Amino acid sequence: MKAIEEPPSLVDLRKHTTAMLPRVDLPEVILEVMSWEPQLVEAFTAASGGRSRLEDLPTSIAACLAAHSMNVGYRPIAKTGVPALERSRLSHVFQNYFRPETLSLANAPLVAWQAGLPLAQAWGGGMVAAVDGMRFVVPVPAAFARPNRKFFGSKRGMTWLNAINDQGIGRGAKIVSGTVRDSLHMVDVIFGLDGGELPEIVVSDTGSYSDLTFGLLELLNISYRPALADLPDQKGWRIDPGADYGPLNTFARGRIDLRKVQRMWPDILRVIASIYTGTVRAYDVVTMLQREGHPTALGEAIATYGRIFKSLHILAYIDVDETYRRDIKHIRNLQEGRHALARKICHGKKGELYHRYERGLENQLGVLGLVLNCVVLWTTVYLDAAVRQLKAQGNPVRDEDMARLSPFVNTQLGVHGAYTFILPDLAPGAIRALRDPHALDADDEEI
Repeated sequence: MKAIEEPPSLVDLRKHTTAMLPRVDLPEVILEVMSWEPQLVEAFTAASGGRSRLEDLPTSIAACLAAHSMNVGYRPIAKTGVPALERSRLSHVFQNYFRPETLSLANAPLVAWQAGLPLAQAWGGGMVAAVDGMRFVVPVPAAFARPNRKFFGSKRGMTWLNAINDQGIGRGAKIVSGTVRDSLHMVDVIFGLDGGELPEIVVSDTGSYSDLTFGLLELLNISYRPALADLPDQKGWRIDPGADYGPLNTFARGRIDLRKVQRMWPDILRVIASIYTGTVRAYDVVTMLQREGHPTALGEAIATYGRIFKSLHILAYIDVDETYRRDIKHIRNLQEGRHALARKICHGKKGELYHRYERGLENQLGVLGLVLNCVVLWTTVYLDAAVRQLKAQGNPVRDEDMARLSPFVNTQLGVHGAYTFILPDLAPGAIRALRDPHALDADDEEI
């Protein structure tokens, strides 16, 4: 790319950096990231607790990650005569080395690596998180599969409730039934994150919102900012019934009785401490605070506290300063980008999952989350290298445009065809050569 005097537009920057990414298949991405971060492989320990004696275990782990994330099974992955890729070896490795605990440990170093990349730091500080559900059809009888015509048509399905931070990396997830409200489980997802600190801000859609969730998160010192639907019809809440809010009087038609909160304050603090320390699951607390769809006195007190911050959130959202709304929209778009990438990777069997038990679903979707993080980290490393190369060639790149590049570009990623598990011969710490953005082949016409 020739040096230019004026900074390229955001569209041009996205086009050139994407075109510079090497063409790779998913197994190559997994293996390359594993070569960067040895802790990823070390996280996979045998269920027996003994030290593994399997030769070339990283290749078998990468093959299992590829097979289960793409939902294609072992047939297109296994290779007779290659010990690390024998079908029996892959089955043994997955059954003995893959479980939620090892997948969580493997995710933690990826979260830390992403946080240290300059480009990821341009995207955010890692302290903002979004939680949203991704729906999967489960056409076999399964404990978590439920009918929901809106999401699954005539079939049954479940929800993969997952969290992502503003640096594009997945932080954790939970499998929930396809019919319950996400708000019953969202706090558990936040307090079950893989690596890193608890976020300071959490964004969700309306499906994860409730006044009770507002109260719980605010009491846990986390600012909750859901993207509320039907905003003009939302009710605001006031403490002083005689206050005149002018044009906002209709909005502030709810009444807050602080005496409900004061009476229950010692019990509220005990509940929050139990959640924070992990003594009880937030889901159990939320269900305990409701009876037959109605809140208990303690639940109503926490919801009342939450309505204060819900009102402040709505007022900030409709304020003339667009930064608040834009930041919420940005991370919501990031989450949609992650889900789109997940759909591309998890293409086998039409994206339908065939596990009958919760543990099988947890393992497969845990693998998908880990592989998504491998792809995001790989893409961020190469996008960062592409930006540095453009700058070194004298091309001015604006910081605000860098911050709007996406870690979910995937035109360079292959998930179909024959799969190989061979890395190029690279020096320690080196990455593949970037491509010339002007030397486009027929496959690049879509960029």
